[in-house]
Amino acid sequence: METIKFKTNIKCTGCLAQVGPALNETAGENNWKVDLDSSDKTLTVEGDLHEAEIIASVKKAGYTAERI
Repeated sequence: METIKFKTNIKCTGCLAQVGPALNETAGENNWKVDLDSSDKTLTVEGDLHEAEIIASVKKAGYTAERI
């Protein structure tokens, strides 16, 4: 299992509610989290996924993600 981290523009719990369904579909529920306290609003995803799939899911929800 791989862990991938992304810098995002997800800023609050409302943002999480919007991006959550897309990430649950792509990464699976409980396989991702966003650290809203970090300056980069770091999204951490665990699993056997491709970086492009996660970025596309976040973008589909109206947000950005850049691998760090």
